[in-house]
Amino acid sequence: MFWEKYFIKSKLQANYLLEGVKNLNEKILVIGSGIAAITAIKSIREIDQNIEIHLIGDESFYPYNRVRLSKGLLSTLEEDKILLQKKDWYDLNNIRLYKNIAVISIDTDKKEVKLSDGNKMNYNKLLLANGASNVAPHILGIDKKGVFNLRTLKDSWNIKDEAKKNNRILIIGGGIQGLEIAWILSQLGKKVFLAEIFSRLMPKQLDEKSSEILKNALEVYNIEVMLNTQIKELLGDNKISGFITAKGETIDCDMVVYSTGIKPNINILENTQIKTNKGVIVNEKMETSVTDIYASGDIVEFNDEVYGLWNIAIGQGKIAGYNIVGKNSIYQQIVPVTTLNAFNLSLFSMGVIDEDKAKDILVEELENNTYQKVLINNNKIIGAIVIGDIRKSPALKIAIEKEISLSSVDIKNISIDEIIEIIRKKSK
Repeated sequence: MFWEKYFIKSKLQANYLLEGVKNLNEKILVIGSGIAAITAIKSIREIDQNIEIHLIGDESFYPYNRVRLSKGLLSTLEEDKILLQKKDWYDLNNIRLYKNIAVISIDTDKKEVKLSDGNKMNYNKLLLANGASNVAPHILGIDKKGVFNLRTLKDSWNIKDEAKKNNRILIIGGGIQGLEIAWILSQLGKKVFLAEIFSRLMPKQLDEKSSEILKNALEVYNIEVMLNTQIKELLGDNKISGFITAKGETIDCDMVVYSTGIKPNINILENTQIKTNKGVIVNEKMETSVTDIYASGDIVEFNDEVYGLWNIAIGQGKIAGYNIVGKNSIYQQIVPVTTLNAFNLSLFSMGVIDEDKAKDILVEELENNTYQKVLINNNKIIGAIVIGDIRKSPALKIAIEKEISLSSVDIKNISIDEIIEIIRKKSK
């Protein structure tokens, strides 16, 4: 019996040592230095502290929080103040970080990537977390001097420096980033024009009434909101001097910032077997169509959607990291959430806001520009819009994610606040 126990114990130790040697010989290559990449690396290190990890980023900075860029244009936006992890975290966790180097192509047969510095690097497992790029609108003159978009820390520095020298600024795009930039520039005393091609602001997240409340709030801060407006041309010889709308209006301006959507960075996947559409197509394990290659974050297309949202990038990065090191994990759909705190308003939008997909809709318009809307289908909350008390956000998010049943509730004769209290009790 003693020898049997000793043999079993020795065998387990040997297997453990062999597994450790195997992992030491493996190399994980992570392309991209955003929140999806860092979250994936944390998940990997949770399971395996020894496996070799190489992180490749095409910027000259340590990985930083991109969400802070549009919110922090009034501040100094120093690199060290917006880092995702302290600089010594990489050494402490045995992560080899490559800055200012881009991956320009991938050979999936050789398991090798080609780098912008001319070198090549092999891998055993690869994570694509190289995000997305801003889409430039098809406008004559969009490449003129004085036209900016915000994606990187350098972009934010350039916008802030240019804004100091100009007073009339056009923002193209009425989504969350365009609104945050408009808010900051208006606080700097600039005359801001905001052009949105659709009939309302934040058209993917808000309905007509909530968008109207938001529009009125912008106008209080002397921002000229131009809905149903397509910019036809940007004027100026060497520098922006104005713009022309599709309706024929000509307006003077001396700076332009556009925020008109993103496009996943899938160009490096040309001539590979990795399936793409709008983004890299992945399954619920964040696996691509090629073995040992995973993807997460803004580059990903999951269930026909490219989300480009912070909370979803974190969720996908976590699942990708676990599966890379063999911890079988399934991605559970995360509710898309958008928040805005500006123009003396706080708002959030989450889940499905398309009324055609809801059987019951509860709407409450309160005082002082407050608004609540909850969309229900099959006795479950599927989406919500709230302007005002954003403390209701967590309960509504839980209700959507956990599919909390409201079958015992008289939907026709209950307030939204009462529903939220029911959700809080059920989710305890």
